[in-house]
Amino acid sequence: MRGYLIANYTINDPNTYQKYVEAVMPVIAKYGGKLVVGDFELKKLEGEPKQGIVAVEFESVEAAERFYNSPEYTENKHLRISSTEGWVVIAKEFTPPKH
Repeated sequence: MRGYLIANYTINDPNTYQKYVEAVMPVIAKYGGKLVVGDFELKKLEGEPKQGIVAVEFESVEAAERFYNSPEYTENKHLRISSTEGWVVIAKEFTPPKH
């Protein structure tokens, strides 16, 4: 079952955030992740979402956790934390119930 790292945040410091993106994209690939959503021009329909949303697909929740807890990501995570305001979660793929 695939796992998804999903983040919703507002960028407060574009220069630092750009450093984060440059540092983390190769790490995502190294851990088998695939960026499937990256949108900072959201069409807001309900609620108060932050500026942008990012979703990275991994082969499993465990693979997403390995990426998030990896030394390479941990080394660069501070760039996102210091330049954005929002949240990050890991969610599992939806599997429809069997009848």
